[in-house]
Amino acid sequence: MEKQIDTIFVDLGDTFRVIRKDEAYQREAKETITRLLGVEEDPIEFYKNVIEPRYDKYREWALTFYCEAPVKELWTRWLAYDFPREKVEAAADEMTYAYRKTKGERVVTDGGIETIKELYARGYTLGIVSDLVGTEEVDQWLDHDQLRPYFKTVQQSSVCLIRKPHPAIYYYALAECGSDPKRTCYVGDNLARDIVGAKAAGLGMTIGVQYPGKKPQTVTEENKPDRFISHFAQLLDIFPSIK
Repeated sequence: MEKQIDTIFVDLGDTFRVIRKDEAYQREAKETITRLLGVEEDPIEFYKNVIEPRYDKYREWALTFYCEAPVKELWTRWLAYDFPREKVEAAADEMTYAYRKTKGERVVTDGGIETIKELYARGYTLGIVSDLVGTEEVDQWLDHDQLRPYFKTVQQSSVCLIRKPHPAIYYYALAECGSDPKRTCYVGDNLARDIVGAKAAGLGMTIGVQYPGKKPQTVTEENKPDRFISHFAQLLDIFPSIK
């Protein structure tokens, strides 16, 4: 291990969890959105022609201001502003989870659970710092996979309303763990957000994830991590026991 690290924060999407495409699973999610909104149009066409273009505009706003909107605001202001507000607000949480499912099923990457458990056993404080919409998905997943005990902090942009690369989301995680930023490492796949944000927060080490088959990113002086890994379990080669 190059630096003295005792805390490790991980990203979720395309880092600790990956998307598994499933046409039936994704269609069902689109059907859920149209059902909750009371739309009679074909779910696939409605999603393609209405929800996706509107989400693109929302995402542009979110990336501009490093902010995540509360789910009710997401749907009443951006995605379903022309539907009855009371109905939209009542269904916002469920529709947000369904929107996430339209991309595919999110599962832990190969070796991910075993690696997290081993890092925990080796004495590391672990946390999650992730950008995603919705407030129910991560809690359900952590309980389903019985991973909650291993993470001392779980910071989600949909809860704290701040997106990476804003350093504040990392500060929240550090404060909850009582960790020294210089002794903290961040592991993420998006160099422009994950690595730049971690550096801005003063974290002592950064690791970039580049899984096989993923499009390589342009590495600059600003976003260059200390290390790259191509498999999550390689973290065990970097971080020995500190107990």
